[in-house]
Amino acid sequence: MEFFQAIILGLVQGLTEFLPISSSAHIKIVGELIGTGGDPGAAFTAIIQLGTEAAVLVFFWRDVVRIVSKWARSLVGRVPRDDPDARMGWLIIIGSIPIIVLGLLFQDQIETVLRSLWIVVGTLIVFGILLFIADHVGAQKRRLKDLTYPHGIIYGFAQALALIPGVSRSGGTITAGLFMGYERKAAARYSFLLAMPAVFGSGLFQVYKSIKDPCTAALASSTGCTPEIFNAADTAVATVVSFAVGLVVIAFFMNYISRHSFTPFVIYRLALGVVLAVLLLTNTIAA
Repeated sequence: MEFFQAIILGLVQGLTEFLPISSSAHIKIVGELIGTGGDPGAAFTAIIQLGTEAAVLVFFWRDVVRIVSKWARSLVGRVPRDDPDARMGWLIIIGSIPIIVLGLLFQDQIETVLRSLWIVVGTLIVFGILLFIADHVGAQKRRLKDLTYPHGIIYGFAQALALIPGVSRSGGTITAGLFMGYERKAAARYSFLLAMPAVFGSGLFQVYKSIKDPCTAALASSTGCTPEIFNAADTAVATVVSFAVGLVVIAFFMNYISRHSFTPFVIYRLALGVVLAVLLLTNTIAA
């Protein structure tokens, strides 16, 4: 049973990671609905995100290789420091700092109290409304070549908000980008590139914790340690599924936002928030 539940959650991760609707919220909600005995856990969630980030790496492979190469060569003076790709390397590094620092500082809260479904209800609705406003008031004139270091830091703090389930990593950073006047496609592209260091780092760290001491990777409780629901094989399968599905979704999303607004995603977020609130109020699922 756990094997098939893991496949379902891997499918959900792949479908939702790149859309501004919060993959972690969906993993939490679907995990409750399919009877995993509660929250699939922060460790499982972080590890299967490695699959979708691998999809980003494959999709943007040429960009990643070019950026890394030129950034490294700029360190030894073989490429001008103001080269666009070298600058993008620094912008990704700078933008990754907030989520690394805040993730370490608030690790316990992220893995416990912040995973309440009531918090998910609030973040789905509030950040859905913010995305709608940004999509309609943003100038949408700036491109990636216009990205500045201060804007990179703002993007970084927006990404850090995604430590709270329901905010959405892509939704938070894209919303920030739209408010700062960036085009939809430019905001999404930087959002995906920016996510790679943080997600790979988080996922690999959770793998290390799970191997070193499975108990520390699980959610803590007042009575001790709650064991992880899924074993290594289940988690690995879910990660592979999330990669395959995520690769298809990211191609669709990048094509979609070049021609359409984010309104359908906003409507979905609001509807899901309301439905989730009803399920919680009627005790259909536990918070």
